Amino acid sequence: MNVRRSAAALAVIGVLAAAAPATAAGPSPSASPKVSIPSGLYGKADPTYDGVWRQSLALLAQRTLGYRPAAGAVDWLTGQQCANGAFAAFRAAPGKACDSAVKPDSNSTAAAVQALKAVGGRGGAVAKAVGWLKSVQNKDGGWGYYPGGPSDTNSTSVVIGALAAAGTDPADVRKSGKSPYDALPAWSIPCGQDGGGALAFQPDKKGKLLANADATAAGVLGALGKGFVAEAGKAPAEDACAKAAHPAPARVADNAGAYLASAVAGTGHLKSTLPGAKDQPDFGNTADTVVALAADGRTAQAKKAYAWLEKNATQWAAQSGPAAYAQLVFAAHAVGARPADFGGTDLVRSLNAQGPAPQPEKAAGQEKAEASDDDSGSGVWWIVGVGLVAGIGIGFLFSGRRKRQP
Repeated sequence: MNVRRSAAALAVIGVLAAAAPATAAGPSPSASPKVSIPSGLYGKADPTYDGVWRQSLALLAQRTLGYRPAAGAVDWLTGQQCANGAFAAFRAAPGKACDSAVKPDSNSTAAAVQALKAVGGRGGAVAKAVGWLKSVQNKDGGWGYYPGGPSDTNSTSVVIGALAAAGTDPADVRKSGKSPYDALPAWSIPCGQDGGGALAFQPDKKGKLLANADATAAGVLGALGKGFVAEAGKAPAEDACAKAAHPAPARVADNAGAYLASAVAGTGHLKSTLPGAKDQPDFGNTADTVVALAADGRTAQAKKAYAWLEKNATQWAAQSGPAAYAQLVFAAHAVGARPADFGGTDLVRSLNAQGPAPQPEKAAGQEKAEASDDDSGSGVWWIVGVGLVAGIGIGFLFSGRRKRQP
C-alpha cells in the first residue's frame, strides 16, 4: 500500500494508472493543478488514484486510536459512493451520477466498507457496498481489481476483510459454489519450491506462481478472515512451511507467515521489488507485514520489523501522507505499541493533522458524563447544606470538583 496493498503487484498486470498510489516505497503523487483538493479529504496530494483508499484508511486508523472522525470527512467518503453501492478511486464530481467514465473497483469499495462500518455504517452505505462486491465476485470465488478482471490475492483479501467487518462470513459468499477461501490456496506456493509458503499475486502467463511479499502479507490477513486492523493471534503450531495437499485457510496463513518471518529475519524489513529499485526498503509492505505477522501469532518477528520502522519510516510517512500514517498506526496496534511515541514521532497528531480534526471518543462521551455529574453533584450538596442548616444553624455549601478521565 503506498500506500496500498495491491501496489507492486497491480503494476505488473498493467493497471498502473489505477494502482500508482499503491507504490510501496515512494511518496504519493503531487497535487495536480487540474484537481482541487476537496474539503473533508485527508492529504494534499492528487486524489485521482487513491482518494477513497487513503480516506478510508485514515478514518479507520482514527477509530482504532479512539477518535470519532470529523463529520465532514465521513461525509466526503460517503459522497463518493455510486448509486449501485460501488466506490471508484476518486470521483471529482460526486454530485453527478456515476457513468461509464467512472471505474469502480473492488479495493476502493472494500476499504470504504471497513471505514464506514467502523464509524457507524452511515445508513445503508455499507450494505449497498457489500451487495456490489458480492455481485462482481468471480467464479473461482475471488475478486479482481476491476469487475470482470482475473482474481488476485490482494483484491480477494481486502474484500474478505470488508465482508468480515460488515458481519458477513466470507465462507458464505460464493460464486459457482466457491468462496474466497477456495481461491486463496490456488495462489499459495507449495513448500519446498522457490518461495514456498508465499502467495503470488496471480499466476504469470505460463501459470507459474512467483512469491510476492505484498500479496503474501495481504493473503495472511485474508486467510485469517481479518481486515486492516488486527491484533496478535495465537502462535502457529509450526514455525516452518508445512506441506498440505489441499491447505486450509489457516495453513495458508501459517505458511505465508513463515515466509514473511524469514524475509524480515535478517534486516527487519522487506526490500522493494519495483523495477529499477536497488536494495531499497519497502516501508509500506513492511508495515503490512508487521500486521500480518502479529495476526499469525509471530509477535517476536513482528516486533523486530516494527522496531525497524520506528527507526526508519518517519520520513516516508511524512512524504506519503495519510494512508502511510494509517499503516503505521495499524502496525503499532498489532504489536501493542504506543503510536504516540513512534521513534520520537507522534503518529496520532501526524495523522490527525492531515485533514479535519477528529474528536476523542472519550471526550465526546465525557461531556455528557460531566453534565450529569454537575447536575447530580449540585443536588447532593444542596441536600447536605439544608441538613446542616437545619441541624446546627450553619450551612456550608461546597462546590464539587469535576471528575475528569485522563
